[in-house]
Amino acid sequence: MDTAHSDRRRWRARRWGAIGALLLAPVLGMAVSDQVAWGPADFLLAGLLLAGGNLLYEGLSRRRPTLQRRLIAGAIGLAVLVLWAQGAVGIL
Repeated sequence: MDTAHSDRRRWRARRWGAIGALLLAPVLGMAVSDQVAWGPADFLLAGLLLAGGNLLYEGLSRRRPTLQRRLIAGAIGLAVLVLWAQGAVGIL
């Protein structure tokens, strides 16, 4: 089996797993505190934002050199972070 291909598959699984873990964090927070109050719409929007960013990365990074993939990941990650912060507290 091609090791580059298996590495990409492994990283893909890790990214999707990280998205799941990020969406589980508020569930755990709501279980232990009244300060975290997410509704279904919050989970839907967070899931769409994270999954959309990941799908965008997967589409844009395919068949690109490592440096370009890292730059794409950084740009998309920054955009997701800014959108998340804007949605959370309206910083901009």
